[in-house]
Amino acid sequence: MLRRRPSLLIRPELDDRALHVTLTELRPAQQLHGLGAGRTRPLWEPVAALLRATGRDWDRRVHRISVLAGSLPPAVPQRWIADRPDDADALVLQAFALSERAPAEGRAAAHRAEQACLRAARACPEDPTPWLALLSLLDAFAAPARYAVPVWTEAVDRAPWNRTAYHRLLRYLSPRGHGTVPDMMDFAEQGAARAPYGSPLVLLPVAARVELVAHRLRQDPLAAVGAGGHWHEPRAAVEVDAALTGWFHTPAAPHAEAVADLNVLAFALTRIRRPAEAAAVFHRIGRHMTHHPWDLLPDPEGTFRYWRDRSDDRHPT
Repeated sequence: MLRRRPSLLIRPELDDRALHVTLTELRPAQQLHGLGAGRTRPLWEPVAALLRATGRDWDRRVHRISVLAGSLPPAVPQRWIADRPDDADALVLQAFALSERAPAEGRAAAHRAEQACLRAARACPEDPTPWLALLSLLDAFAAPARYAVPVWTEAVDRAPWNRTAYHRLLRYLSPRGHGTVPDMMDFAEQGAARAPYGSPLVLLPVAARVELVAHRLRQDPLAAVGAGGHWHEPRAAVEVDAALTGWFHTPAAPHAEAVADLNVLAFALTRIRRPAEAAAVFHRIGRHMTHHPWDLLPDPEGTFRYWRDRSDDRHPT
């Protein structure tokens, strides 16, 4: 009898169950235009409860606020601010939400978002999240890196080795962002070399290689035929080995965006044709596929399923 394969879960909250529950609870609010009709508590209360529970876990707070800002209807942070104008969590969420929307709304919106980020930073002086919201805003409006690096420094001064902070600056410095290949590779190598044992930042060079492939494919879509050559360079194997020994095989506790890093590592292992090690990574991923980096392939979901199913055969449950 054929074994039924579980469906994929592709969602921005990754494997964060509490965040998923909160987003699911608020989903009907989109049909209510954010007015909270028929509700017995404020529309923003589930978000406030989630962020209170998150506390000073900056890694998970950054992840949750960035996902909430991109997923919630604008009425939720707006109503929260109206009801609780000095609530620090509300101010941070509003800053991130305004930064997300500003590119579609123009320069005046960008100025409002910038002011919201700075206000949130004053309200939460120990929190790196407002500075990462400001970094996203600078990215969206193509500010030169000399303006972005001091903002990134404010974030990592508050949360050293924060995974999201490093990956956001990596994208900023990438040729698809506002930097160059040498900028990106140098930042990735230095970050990985300095990261403490067990830190997911040892994957930065692998993520940079993925960015390099994405850049080359954007330059010339026909280059997809030869894109695999980037993974056959000796340096690629060294980077992947470092990620395996320095993070994957360590007893480090899972971080908020571990699923994203596992997908990058699994992708790299499939590209360099190391199926046994890829199977172990897919086994840990389970159903949680991310769009990137699989979107670099002609059939992202089909390729992911192929390798995941091979991992199920190697690691039967």
